[in-house]
Amino acid sequence: MTTPQRAPALPSGLTHRETMIVAAGHTVPRVAPQWPGFVDMPPVFATAMMIGFIEQTCITALRPYLSDGQRTVGTHVDVGHVAATPEGMAVTATVTLVEVDGRNLRFDVSCHDESGLIGAGTHRRAVVDFDTFMRRVADKTAHSRAPAVRIVRDGTDQS
Repeated sequence: MTTPQRAPALPSGLTHRETMIVAAGHTVPRVAPQWPGFVDMPPVFATAMMIGFIEQTCITALRPYLSDGQRTVGTHVDVGHVAATPEGMAVTATVTLVEVDGRNLRFDVSCHDESGLIGAGTHRRAVVDFDTFMRRVADKTAHSRAPAVRIVRDGTDQS
């Protein structure tokens, strides 16, 4: 059993940017084709993908400050998606860590495409011990009707 680790000393004000090109798979009709309501929607950058990109940017920003056994998980998203972005256009996410309260982190976030702002708001994450978190997921799965979850870390099965 691992000992829970303390949250790292994260620098408030930490800012990180990442840029991606919107591909067909990032557009509304392609994000979840099994959901029929999406199929005939405009082929623009999906809100869900923008949120995922913001989360990825936060994860990348935090990675150098976490121990090997730590990860962060999203706990709250409050982001407006204010403009459409077509396939092929570049999108840049900017995340700034504005509050550290123990394991709880709050970011100001924004996304811009080549024409300007497309989304902005706040995102909260929590620092967790990976092994403890995955044990809780496995325990929850054991009490559900869902298929069993196998914990795989660094290519080795932890079941």
